[in-house]
Amino acid sequence: MDRAIFLLLLCSLFSSCFQNQPSNPRGNYLAGLGPLQYSSHGSGPAPAIPDDVSYWDGDGISGTPLIRINRAQQKAFFFKGDKLVSVSRISTGKEGTHTPPGQYKVTEKDKDHFSSVYGVFKDKTTGAMVNDNVDIRVDKIPPGCIYYPAPMKNFLRFNGGIGMHTGYLPGYAASHGCIRMPDKIAEKFFENAQLGTIVIVE
Repeated sequence: MDRAIFLLLLCSLFSSCFQNQPSNPRGNYLAGLGPLQYSSHGSGPAPAIPDDVSYWDGDGISGTPLIRINRAQQKAFFFKGDKLVSVSRISTGKEGTHTPPGQYKVTEKDKDHFSSVYGVFKDKTTGAMVNDNVDIRVDKIPPGCIYYPAPMKNFLRFNGGIGMHTGYLPGYAASHGCIRMPDKIAEKFFENAQLGTIVIVE
């Protein structure tokens, strides 16, 4: 097949994945962003940088789960017993909203979590993005706009409002304190961690 035709077919297939968005407001959070645009809070369709680091090799392995978050390396490590079964790229809290170091425990698991604080404003009529970095505690909803809370799939809460979840990875610390992860790895962490699983942030 001619390379140009192949690329055209690939682009057509890729763009079709972003049609027919769900009708509920939370599901429509990413509607209109398109494949190359992301909210600063949301989980885009792909990592922002190539990911040759993240992997999961923990299926069929037993042992007490433990998660280590290394902020300097911007990586998360999942152990079962004394065996390292996963490494993940992450994005931790940026300056001013850093992820505090310490030892914690998973206190909540929510597969389809949404932020109670952060999200976006969109135009009610057109669906156009008005502000993709909203803190609803301080930002007033502009006239003609609607607020959509940020999706945080595979949410593992471990320190107050801070948790691990699927999210956008720019290659550096950029969150409001949470640990953003690639979707597939966040799903594996979610499935294999339990309430009470120890999380060490260093």
